[in-house]
Amino acid sequence: MPPVPTIAVVDDDQAIREAMDDLVKSCGYECQVFASAEEFLAFEPRSIIDCMLVDVKMPGLSGIELQAELNKHSQRPPMIFVTSYKDERTRSAAMNAGAFAFLGKPVDIEKLIGCLESALGH
Repeated sequence: MPPVPTIAVVDDDQAIREAMDDLVKSCGYECQVFASAEEFLAFEPRSIIDCMLVDVKMPGLSGIELQAELNKHSQRPPMIFVTSYKDERTRSAAMNAGAFAFLGKPVDIEKLIGCLESALGH
């Protein structure tokens, strides 16, 4: 039996982290939650992460800056941005840097699950 995929949730909002954790687990996946990009970068082994759900605006490093840092490494899981700040310039920057998807909050749950499943099969 293949290992259960592990999804990382990186968001400074505790309520969002808890909701995403519940959603990810209800889909049958493992979940690791992080309150900041820095907390995620300190996590080892990051190689267990199969996909990421990331907020754009957070104290410290933003989601876009986290993406740039991870892009320096050859092994990077697909990133799905989930954000209240869905301006076109930020969306374009994220997508051009390799984001799998860029979704606005409040997120459509079915769309998020579809993106997650597609990213894991990608």
